Amino acid sequence: MGWLWAIIVGFVLGLIAKAIIPGKQHSPLWLTTIFGMLGAIAGNALARAFGVEATPGVDWTRHIFQVIAAVVIVAVGDRLYMATLGKRRQRA
Repeated sequence: MGWLWAIIVGFVLGLIAKAIIPGKQHSPLWLTTIFGMLGAIAGNALARAFGVEATPGVDWTRHIFQVIAAVVIVAVGDRLYMATLGKRRQRA
């Protein structure tokens, strides 16, 4: 069940990150989901580093860290995707 939640959270975070980033992103949905999962992991690590690992109620601070990390990872990942695989697909 843990993997299912990781995929769902990654999917949602990836879509939120794509909505926040201006312009069009070219990475496919499965890759955006993986980027979102990485953003959740990185956001949790950042929250832990800042001492807001667990708070009573909803962990808004942790979620904000997750969204910020997902935005950065989706933006960088999309540029890397276009620099490698994306250019070959545009020529075809």
